[in-house]
Amino acid sequence: MHHGKAEHQKSIDQMELALEETGEARQRQRSGEAGPTACGLERSGNDDLMDQIVERSNLARALKRVRQNQGSAGSDGMTVNELVPYLRQHWARLREELLAGRYQPSVVRQHAIPKGNGRMRMVGIPTVLDRFIPQAVLQVLQPRFDPTFSESSYGFRPGRSAHDAVCQAQRDVQSGRRWVVDVDLAAFFDRVNHDLLMSQVSQRITDRRVLALIRRYLEAGIMANGVVQERVEGTPQGGPLSPLLANVLLDEVDKELERRGHRFARYADDSAPRRRREEAVM
Repeated sequence: MHHGKAEHQKSIDQMELALEETGEARQRQRSGEAGPTACGLERSGNDDLMDQIVERSNLARALKRVRQNQGSAGSDGMTVNELVPYLRQHWARLREELLAGRYQPSVVRQHAIPKGNGRMRMVGIPTVLDRFIPQAVLQVLQPRFDPTFSESSYGFRPGRSAHDAVCQAQRDVQSGRRWVVDVDLAAFFDRVNHDLLMSQVSQRITDRRVLALIRRYLEAGIMANGVVQERVEGTPQGGPLSPLLANVLLDEVDKELERRGHRFARYADDSAPRRRREEAVM
């Protein structure tokens, strides 16, 4: 028992050491000076989302989540257990790159997993570092985005589940609605248009450093059978940000269904709008 507590405390100490701010960064905070910015990536107004992302408390939460989730190594071969030692050595540089808008994600390792219909589904396995940084981004963006989403959206949202979506569908049936349209966007995650998605994201946030980082994650190459392929569309399934970005894009669909008076329950890219029988007669 005592051994377990000691190991837990050791992990906490490692997190603190790994995410300790450099003396230069701490001095800037005390003096009120802004962090470094890259040419063309200056802060817009008072938007300081990237500064919130690299705050130590936020990073410690992200690191804890990545360690809990475990998962396979990405294209660089780094394991989850190797992340803390890596951050202890390189975090000062990585933090500076993020604040300056210069950080470049690594390529995503492609992996095939079987689907229930006998087919294979291709998912991306980001490096451990590129699970840690997007997780930190997610923790800052999700509280801003989530309250604006439709009440009929249930996928990948805090405090919501597939069970909640089923319960909503059952309530719709009990209210007298009988016509059901089952909607499934084929290969949705593979076909997301980057420009359209970024246009939606930029309407919600203005920190250009964060926008540039999200764009780089969307465009990060894919390593398949040892060969790196360019990504021109789609979001990498398996990355922490992909579910939130999917909800941002599909929120426009949700709002249109609401405008037309439909009741629906959406989970990820599946939804089932419902209408009363008499309304469905053309």
